Amino acid sequence: MNWLVDLKEFLFPRYCKVCRRRLVRCEQHLCISCLVDLPRTHYERNPNNLLMQHFIEWPEVERATAYFFYYKEGRYSSLIHHLKYHDHPEVGTYLGRIAATELKMSDFFNGVDLIVPVPLSKKRCRQRGYNQCDYIARGISEVIGVPMCSSCVERVVDTETQTHKGRIERWRNTEGIFQVKEAEILKGKHVLIVDDVSTTGATVHACISALLTVPGVRVSIFVLAKAV
Repeated sequence: MNWLVDLKEFLFPRYCKVCRRRLVRCEQHLCISCLVDLPRTHYERNPNNLLMQHFIEWPEVERATAYFFYYKEGRYSSLIHHLKYHDHPEVGTYLGRIAATELKMSDFFNGVDLIVPVPLSKKRCRQRGYNQCDYIARGISEVIGVPMCSSCVERVVDTETQTHKGRIERWRNTEGIFQVKEAEILKGKHVLIVDDVSTTGATVHACISALLTVPGVRVSIFVLAKAV
């Protein structure tokens, strides 16, 4: 049936989300060249990396990493735009799988019991049609075999966009925006928080604050992209 696949590729060609080169059959969303050149952070190699430093005051936070660097005007910013604004949530699942496959070679996921994607507000989720963090978390879950729970934490405050806010404004904008819904599922668990993009860490900080109201919770953090 390879001829059917070839016909589909001819009639409905797929293009790299970064360089727009036509993809071949074995490629998904990114061509091999752009995947190789993805600006990886390799934060998993440094326990005291720049992302982890945002959460250093909490002994319950075990480790933190981001997969790649996000430059606002950089060529790879298109990945985030496709994921969040162009109705391509499958990009999140793909990148989650790729990142998890690479991180499995380290001990980053060791001991993780549950994956919790950072929730969107109900209003924002209706507007977008999905929560992009759910898809990233799903990709990670598929690779490491750890369940995800999208309903354990909910966003109770619909904050303004963080895009044009400074560091202090971002932190103030996220105070008290999350609450735990299913404490029994979380009790005593090592939770992996999954977010899409981190600039100051304010959103994840607020999510951790909610999770640590549950006895015995420990936290690790995976962010798809660290803004620089």
